[in-house]
Amino acid sequence: MANEKSLKVLLVDDDKQICDWLKMYLENEGYSVILSHDGEEAVVKFNALKPDLVLLDIMLPGIDGWQVCREIRKKSKVPIIMISAKGETIDKVIGLELGADNYLVKPFEAKEVIAHINALLRRVGTANAEPEAKEVRFDKLVVNMDSYELRVAGKTIDTPPKELELLFYLASNPNRVYTRDQLLDEVWGFEYYGDSRTIDVHIKRLREKLEGVSDKWALKTVWGVGYKFETEEEE
Repeated sequence: MANEKSLKVLLVDDDKQICDWLKMYLENEGYSVILSHDGEEAVVKFNALKPDLVLLDIMLPGIDGWQVCREIRKKSKVPIIMISAKGETIDKVIGLELGADNYLVKPFEAKEVIAHINALLRRVGTANAEPEAKEVRFDKLVVNMDSYELRVAGKTIDTPPKELELLFYLASNPNRVYTRDQLLDEVWGFEYYGDSRTIDVHIKRLREKLEGVSDKWALKTVWGVGYKFETEEEE
């Protein structure tokens, strides 16, 4: 159930039957539901009504779900769950790269959607929760999770939320090796039923930003196991 303050879910889908069906279940769980049936309207309602979570279909009239996700991520790290009839790995990877927190493939059960919503909101806290100060520093590297900012050699680098969260998690546990499945579970905050290749994609993009910055730390592949943030510095 949603907590005492009714949390707002923005549900964006051009299929009005699905919207009505999910709205009923979500309201039964105590959530307040905002409906939108096209991309432009979704962005307007997001900006005006400040929902606590977004359920976002990909195929929409006007601008598609990918673009809506981009627009939201320019100004907010609100949890986003992409929903689509397309289950190909590349679609999931695109969604996660754009900053979505989860990707659900139609058809799905209402209980499944609610379980993922509850898990995400438990992880990020409610809109009223004050974030703890979270920052890691190494030679020429600062990862700040209060401002969702990556600074490399004193320069702020534009970084999607999931890339930043992955780097922060690894750098917070230096020299420890994690499997791809462990990273999906820890960084995404729930057991992610998808292709663990998404971790490889995020690591590749992080390396492009961090390559050659310092010889005191590095994102290392541990062949046959996973990845680690290797450093000579003491935590």
